[in-house]
Amino acid sequence: MFAQPDLEARLKAEARRLGFVACGIARADAVPEAGRRLHDWIAEGAHGSMDWMAARAEQRAAPTALWPEARSAILLGLSYAPATDPRALEGEAGIGRISVYAQGQDYHDVVKRGLKALARWLVAEAGGDLKLFVDTAPVMEKPLAQAAGIGWQGKHTNLLSRDHGNWLFLGAILTTLDLAPDRPGEDHCGSCDACQRACPTEAFPAPYRLDARRCISYLTIEHKGPIPEEFRDAIGNRIYGCDDCLAACPWNKFADAAEANLAFHGRAELAAPELADLLALDDAGFRQVFAGSPIKRIGRDRMVRNALIAAGNSGLAALIPPVTVLVSDADTVVAEAAAWALDKLSASRRKPEDAGTDQ
Repeated sequence: MFAQPDLEARLKAEARRLGFVACGIARADAVPEAGRRLHDWIAEGAHGSMDWMAARAEQRAAPTALWPEARSAILLGLSYAPATDPRALEGEAGIGRISVYAQGQDYHDVVKRGLKALARWLVAEAGGDLKLFVDTAPVMEKPLAQAAGIGWQGKHTNLLSRDHGNWLFLGAILTTLDLAPDRPGEDHCGSCDACQRACPTEAFPAPYRLDARRCISYLTIEHKGPIPEEFRDAIGNRIYGCDDCLAACPWNKFADAAEANLAFHGRAELAAPELADLLALDDAGFRQVFAGSPIKRIGRDRMVRNALIAAGNSGLAALIPPVTVLVSDADTVVAEAAAWALDKLSASRRKPEDAGTDQ
């Protein structure tokens, strides 16, 4: 189905009115190389225990494999640019660090609301069939966003924009309409390797390649079992995700925190949570604290596991009692992490008032 003249310009204006800071259009079949890279990445085992990546790899390889009738892909970006450096709490021993993207409302819900509103407008204006996607479906938004001209995939594999840095949530609308595509985004990383050098666990075997098995975001969010001991010290006080490679990018100097969607402004209780409070969480308490947050999907056990790793790294003797309680936790992964943390805290014997001075 062919679109009417000037539809693309009006579409982008409507997207901006709805709060999207970026909107671009690509052909649905614009990124065949992305599917090949995906298959190679999975073959290397770099996806770790994310079996869902391999299970739907054929559909994920291309939008037209998922929906053969799709002709165009509309890519949208919502800003979540932080007002302060996400690394500022690195030396705060008793505090847990939560990735910027997860400190506000669940981005799945916020982006989808915007996509639905834009989809209603598009159908009313031009008809056609369409499907909406926000991260949870087998659609590779980042290469599509580059094809649509929103930005480019940087050396840390995340999408980069000259206007918004790497602080963008992405959503996609596939449609049967034939829309005029935008020029693809060009790579502007140059010789910079700041993101590669910033990674605490050396998760980038090469520029533009990520080994998820070494990534703190994967280890604290997607990985369900015990966190490998080789990475525990490097995790520091990170309890959900990691922003280090993102925060290191020089392009962020152009990101404007004032453009960030209000829904993503950090909740006070998630900006700098006390480890002692997290260690005391039961299932009901976890659900209450993280209601409406993307963090809720990992459940109490993984969050407490992560908090125990941070507690072990803290050197705070005051955390020994709550850690000791968790050594006998019903969840074996939590109990193992507690035993590790207790051994490390007992060995350090650091006084609470001294903690954090040499982190």
